[in-house]
Amino acid sequence: MAIELYNQDGHVCLMFTHLSDEGGEAVQANQFLVIDKDQGAIIDPGGNVAYNELLLTINRFFPANKLTEILASHADPDIIASLDRWMTSTQATLYISRLWERFAPHFCKPGKTVGRIVGIPDPGMRIPLGRREIIALPAHFMHSEGNFQFWDPVSRILFSGDLGVSIGTSADASKTITSLAPHLPKMEAFHRRYMVSQKVLRLWAHMARTLPIDMIVPQHGAPLAGPAVQEFIDWIGDLSCGVDHLTQANYTVPA
Repeated sequence: MAIELYNQDGHVCLMFTHLSDEGGEAVQANQFLVIDKDQGAIIDPGGNVAYNELLLTINRFFPANKLTEILASHADPDIIASLDRWMTSTQATLYISRLWERFAPHFCKPGKTVGRIVGIPDPGMRIPLGRREIIALPAHFMHSEGNFQFWDPVSRILFSGDLGVSIGTSADASKTITSLAPHLPKMEAFHRRYMVSQKVLRLWAHMARTLPIDMIVPQHGAPLAGPAVQEFIDWIGDLSCGVDHLTQANYTVPA
């Protein structure tokens, strides 16, 4: 199933939420496709549990073998464990943090990624797509050491990776959230554990406030839109998490 997030003047953003076995062992995950005229980029294409159905679904909207970019927020298995298959079925270039560009080939057979990986520098970069560009924004330590979010200036959608995640089913992920407070029980525990520190979140929130963002779309769970966007930025900027909560008791030899 594809959810249309934006479609205007040949620029299309699609979200896929139902590509793993519901109720199975794997965590629910979203994948994304951004099309501008005759070029397409897939964002966080996922693991092998998602590959077959994602490939078939994408082909209804854009020829998958003509994808030009694979954008990976970081190198977790639910982000790019299917990389070997995408390297076979497309000629796309992988964009991933420089910290992970020599780790990503471990997902593939030898030689498949040669000349096909661009390491994104820590400050981020602008990635051409058709007549437009996607901006890789630094999101380090949320939760990965080398981590990026992808902002689309045309749709004003922020593809936020593991920031803004909520835990639930694929059906939950298909329902856009416009008021944050009722949604927090599905978000808070994840962010307190997977985000590294309040300092990092505060720095990110300051950057986010400089951008016109109409929607925040995480890699797990539901998109945030309308008032929920600013509510989330305000909430996350004040959240204590990660190393803020650690004491010596967390580092003791098991009994």
